Amino acid sequence: MTNQQVLMLIAGFVFLTFGSFIWFIATWDADAEQSISQRAPMTIEKALA
Repeated sequence: MTNQQVLMLIAGFVFLTFGSFIWFIATWDADAEQSISQRAPMTIEKALA
């Protein structure tokens, strides 16, 4: 592979990574998820059971 091909693969990976992150943020529905600050703390024993 030439240097240009490697750089194009890296650029494609970065583009897809940032694009998927932006898509995730843009389509996030805050009303559908419970806020972390409102969740009850979970003990280790409860988590392992």
